[in-house]
Amino acid sequence: MTPTTTPTTTPTTTPTTTDTIDDRALKARHRAMWALGDYPRVAAELIAELGPALVSAAGVRAGDRVLDVAAGTGNAAVPAALTGARVVAVDLTPELFAAGRAFAARHGVTVEWDEGDAEALPYPDGAFDVVLSCVGAMFAPHHQQAVDELVRACRPGGTIALLNWTSDGFVGELFRALGPYAAPPPTGALSPVRWGDDRYVRRLLGDRVTDVAATPGVLRVDRFPTPQAWRDHWKTVDGPTIATYRALGADPDEVAALDRDLAAVATRFDRGTSGTVLPWEYRIHTARRVG
Repeated sequence: MTPTTTPTTTPTTTPTTTDTIDDRALKARHRAMWALGDYPRVAAELIAELGPALVSAAGVRAGDRVLDVAAGTGNAAVPAALTGARVVAVDLTPELFAAGRAFAARHGVTVEWDEGDAEALPYPDGAFDVVLSCVGAMFAPHHQQAVDELVRACRPGGTIALLNWTSDGFVGELFRALGPYAAPPPTGALSPVRWGDDRYVRRLLGDRVTDVAATPGVLRVDRFPTPQAWRDHWKTVDGPTIATYRALGADPDEVAALDRDLAAVATRFDRGTSGTVLPWEYRIHTARRVG
């Protein structure tokens, strides 16, 4: 597939976005949250297989112009570049780009890295053949605006492919366990686990796409001996979890309660016999933009 437009840093249309003082403050908190901990380690050690799975589902080919939205350290961007595609990775948290560039360099590929908001992408309409997001855009607070931007950036006939955690799987339960301890979300901010629901994603995409397909998958996390070991690792590497613990301050009872709740989630999902095996369920949605 050949792009009809070459992306630039200046959009040709005004992207849909909520641009208020509160929204800018929320985005600043999101950027700081994802810079906490060690997301590059999460991407490399726990979820590395997700990017290739999404790239394969999207049918990325050599010569395609690909956009990876909320790309993090390039979990999908680098596998896309390995096909011979020309790839742009955009993320709200540029602190992750150094690890992403190193990841790309280790694989001998080039990826363009841009700071940008999934709800206001800095690219022209229809600039990309394939628009991807691998457990990334799901964390944008305004889901419809994020999807509107994903669709807008994709050329007519191009592919949109999303990989998201499911609501009733391990990660969905993890989010629910964190919820009572975290600061309440701002008005209008929506839960990321809704993106794992097929009907919800179809509704967000609307009639601007066709050939919508949903494919379930399971990521097997088996590198921890016990649920408690997983918890102790997770609370040092995952930005949202670290932020939640920090919000509890020095309250030992609250910290102990959150420790128990996270270990309980892992215990409930543990499928291992000689060690902990956690199945992290996800769903891949692919669609083709009408036009």
